[in-house]
Amino acid sequence: MFDLAGKVAIVTGSSRGIGRAAVEALARAGARVVVSSRKPEAIEPVAAAIRAAGGEAVAIPCNVGREDQLQGLVDETRKRFGRIDVLVGNAAVNPYFGSLEGLTREPFDKTMATNVWSNLVLARLVMPDMAERREGAIIIVSSIAGLKGTGSLGAYAISKAADFQLARNLAVEWGRHNIRVNCIAPGLVRTDFARALWEDEKMLAGNLRQCPLGRIGEVEDIAGAVVFLASDAARFMTGQVMVIDGGVTIGQTN
Repeated sequence: MFDLAGKVAIVTGSSRGIGRAAVEALARAGARVVVSSRKPEAIEPVAAAIRAAGGEAVAIPCNVGREDQLQGLVDETRKRFGRIDVLVGNAAVNPYFGSLEGLTREPFDKTMATNVWSNLVLARLVMPDMAERREGAIIIVSSIAGLKGTGSLGAYAISKAADFQLARNLAVEWGRHNIRVNCIAPGLVRTDFARALWEDEKMLAGNLRQCPLGRIGEVEDIAGAVVFLASDAARFMTGQVMVIDGGVTIGQTN
């Protein structure tokens, strides 16, 4: 049920962290994968490593903040592989750290454009072909930040909450075509992106106090969920928010 042989998957923001772990896991499950991020020199080694391990991968650079490059990512994937079965919207930014009181328009617009609008644009580009084949899976990597208030990550949290609703709406609009759209909401994960959080001893201690497992998340913890949602094992799941956090106070929403 987890076999992805013959499927083609795009993962944005896959040069490192959760994105890299996800694209590698999809390849191990048999998918032909597109490794994508802004810089060619960052993604080609990832694709090369997948090929060296026996997988099939190409590197296609894309700045998700630019719509022409989103179109180029989809067009080049179809040129290389002929189709797109799985889209993982993982790329995200957080250009502003602080209270909403000090937030200005420019970083807010950049956050929403990268974290939300790019996922909508990519979904609209791939969904018509998925609908024609009556098969497809879209996975948006959000965050538990979108489920609760925060004193310093407000703009980022707003964008991640918007991703939840984006997934729900797309699920409703395209479910009749057998296209599944789901969100993953990781808690604190040991990535470079979240380094400021897990290197903060006070914040780390707070996370560990509510975690029966006694550790924060690792990228492999999220990669397995991506494979699950991309596979037939999740064929009856859509419009869901899968919370992946070692704590006991978050729960799961839909």
